[in-house]
Amino acid sequence: MGRIRFSTAGLAAIGMGLVAGFLAGFLLGPATGISFSQGDPTPAPLATLAPPPAEVLSLLDAEETAIATIYEQASPSVVHITSRTQVVDFWRGVVPQEGTGSGFVYDDQGHIVTNNHVIEGADEIEVVLADGTHLPAQVTGADSYYDLAVLRVDPAQLNVPALPLGASDTLRVGQRVLAIGNPFGLDRTLTTGVISALDRVIESDSGLSVGNAIQTDAAINPGNSGGPLLNSRGQVIGVNTSIRSPSGGSVGIGFAVPISTIKRVIPSLIAEGRYRHPSLRILTRELGYEVRPSEAGPQNGLLIVNMDPAGPAAQAGLEAAQVQQQGFRRVYVGGDIITAIDGTPIHTRDDLALYLENHTRPGDTITVTVARQGQALDVPLVVGEE
Repeated sequence: MGRIRFSTAGLAAIGMGLVAGFLAGFLLGPATGISFSQGDPTPAPLATLAPPPAEVLSLLDAEETAIATIYEQASPSVVHITSRTQVVDFWRGVVPQEGTGSGFVYDDQGHIVTNNHVIEGADEIEVVLADGTHLPAQVTGADSYYDLAVLRVDPAQLNVPALPLGASDTLRVGQRVLAIGNPFGLDRTLTTGVISALDRVIESDSGLSVGNAIQTDAAINPGNSGGPLLNSRGQVIGVNTSIRSPSGGSVGIGFAVPISTIKRVIPSLIAEGRYRHPSLRILTRELGYEVRPSEAGPQNGLLIVNMDPAGPAAQAGLEAAQVQQQGFRRVYVGGDIITAIDGTPIHTRDDLALYLENHTRPGDTITVTVARQGQALDVPLVVGEE
């Protein structure tokens, strides 16, 4: 088979032909292309999008106006809190350390609500109002379990109104919420979102489980702690307290202590300086998790392993298990197993703590259902105090 050969001159001629063809196609263009001839100097204008209907624009304007109005009315009652503590540094000796957070005016007596972790251990606390006024503050009461605290400033210098309080029983997932606070020290920042979930169980700074928390996707960052979570009427429905984030910044999962808890705890902090937590004064182990249940008894519940002899459980006649050593194992013998309170099943220590906190107060009488030697007993018991 013969070979096809191209001379240098032939290749040059082919190349020039290709270039000429490309230029001709570009300048003349096909019938559907863009022409740059003198008769058509500019391309045809693109079609513009039709504006939204007037009713849609009016709805957007109404929502934006409502949010702006709520912010304008509520933000003066949101305060910036600075806490100062003296810490010992190995190289520099005693040095001051500052922390910041948020709070809001609770009443006309100078009381301000915030988070306990914002002011815990502080040697000096200062409140800064929206107009720049700096006021010294004193701690009236605090509770680490609910992470709530009340400060007090001179009411004569507090020239802003208290924020109105809302209600928990009307809250719904999807409801619009607004958070006002001082993230990263940026005073009175507004973020908006919705209620993402209700009745969440979160862990407080004390390491205990707290129920009924509000979950929101409104951006909450360090410095927002203690600030109010507001509904679309400008009412406080929660106190922003924590976020869940792998980076420490907002990822759309924030939590607030609900207004039902605020209404229950804050008056006690103002009146007594503390909140009296209900307790049975017992130590327990969870069946199926920490203790192997017997085949004949309940498979879920709390085995009482110790109790305060003067506490409410002992006074009601409940019995604690005895510990026996069998080889390398510790075995619990006997003891009452709590399976329900007032008919509500109790499986874990969180179940017990959440029921007592949400449904009882010290001095209330409850019915504790226990399993004792294969028999179910209902034992009336007067709730004690932690």
